[in-house]
Amino acid sequence: MKSRAERELEEFDEVFAALSHETRRLILVILLSRKGEMTAGEIVERFHYKWPTMTRHLQQLEAAGLIEVSKQGRERRYLLKKEKLNRVVKSWLHWFEQ
Repeated sequence: MKSRAERELEEFDEVFAALSHETRRLILVILLSRKGEMTAGEIVERFHYKWPTMTRHLQQLEAAGLIEVSKQGRERRYLLKKEKLNRVVKSWLHWFEQ
């Protein structure tokens, strides 16, 4: 069984790996500026990448728990999960305050 610190480190790694790419950070900022929710098409049209590349970026953000996706008809809507981002980053920074 993993310790709390080991579980936290895994979560840090997952979140910071998702944040390591400039495009994924920009996706989060764009979502934030649009009240935290956009369709896949609305996100993709802001970039010069092809769909498969953007899909991989969105999947990595989703796997890290930084966005959530829901299907509405034929559309996929992405929702920013800033609570997790705030919690993980603050928790990581807290380690350095002690």
